[in-house]
Amino acid sequence: MHLVLGGALLMPFHFAALTVLAATGLLRGTPAEALTSQFVALVLALPFVATAGLVPLVRTLEGSAARVLCAPEGEVLSVPATSAAARRRASAWFTLHALVGGVVAGTSLAAPPGGVVLLVLPLAPAVADVFPWAEPAHALPIAWVPVGLALLVLPLFVSAAAGAWLARLAPTLLGPTPADRLALAEQRAERLAERARIARDLHDSVGHALSAVGIQAAAAGRLLERDPAFAARALAAIEDTAREAVAELDHVLGLLREESDPSAAPVPSLTNLADLIARTRAAGADVDLELDLEPELGRDLEPTGGLEGLPRLVSREAYRIIQEGFGNVLRHAGEVPVRLRIAVARGELGIDLSNPLGSARATRHGGGRGLRGAAERIAVLRGTFTAAPHDGHWHLTARIPLEGHS
Repeated sequence: MHLVLGGALLMPFHFAALTVLAATGLLRGTPAEALTSQFVALVLALPFVATAGLVPLVRTLEGSAARVLCAPEGEVLSVPATSAAARRRASAWFTLHALVGGVVAGTSLAAPPGGVVLLVLPLAPAVADVFPWAEPAHALPIAWVPVGLALLVLPLFVSAAAGAWLARLAPTLLGPTPADRLALAEQRAERLAERARIARDLHDSVGHALSAVGIQAAAAGRLLERDPAFAARALAAIEDTAREAVAELDHVLGLLREESDPSAAPVPSLTNLADLIARTRAAGADVDLELDLEPELGRDLEPTGGLEGLPRLVSREAYRIIQEGFGNVLRHAGEVPVRLRIAVARGELGIDLSNPLGSARATRHGGGRGLRGAAERIAVLRGTFTAAPHDGHWHLTARIPLEGHS
């Protein structure tokens, strides 16, 4: 079927060449001249076939057909050919496919009838009464019978050989070029980077929210009778935290299903830091915030208000890092004082978060992704990140350059 398709693709080019030969008077009527004209028309058609093969979408057509019908022995692409090398290879394959398909189609049309004739003519005297055209004068020696049998099965062997050859050749001409491999590697890297970013956001947002909700619920349960006001604040914080977590989770699930616009994502930043601190305090951690901002960023504004002048990307990633730090405090240290210092000086954003180690909490196995994700965030921004215990405290520090980020 693949070879028949090649013959069908060759047909319009071949017919056009025959039309030119007929118009110029080169197409004669004798069988020998007609056969010669067929081969001449084939030669004339091939340059036009090769030119048509340079169209980028030809590789899409030929790649799909080869993968389904040709059973290639390697990787075959079915995407448009974008580079010059890919278009040349696709043109070479298109030309070969049409040429080989045309030859096989011609063999399949001509050889079986010829074989039947060679089988019948040796029997002309015996069948003359049934077939008047089989006159004894047209009889052939019986030795032609094997030739007739060979012509009957010739198309099968030609098709098998041509198909196997094209199957071996397909990955070379329709497979990825170095430019294609580079583009595929870039696309794969982009997909992996996007998946890693989604995983980090899920961990930092939903993971932090679940940790905060669990701790706030436990605190509200313990103090419900002794301090109803605190329990009410904790329940209100649980409501807010859960609502934000559901919104972010819904957007991430939409991205995974390709139903959401990435630009429409809820993007928290350091301008939302006051809400994050309030929820963390409601969970029992006493957060002490210290800002040291350059005058042009608005040092004299309300707390966290001066952070609006930071680059959006830096502000978003810094928020996620602080969110991860607060989440670790709630998960591993509990209700302990937390000191957070944010400083902007000499074109750099500095984050210092520390807390007492506190009593050991039961933690699940397989953790540690949050700090690894925070380090990845900082690495993308060409900054530095450390997180380690020292002198009975857990210290998390990050330095992010502001230059070159939007």
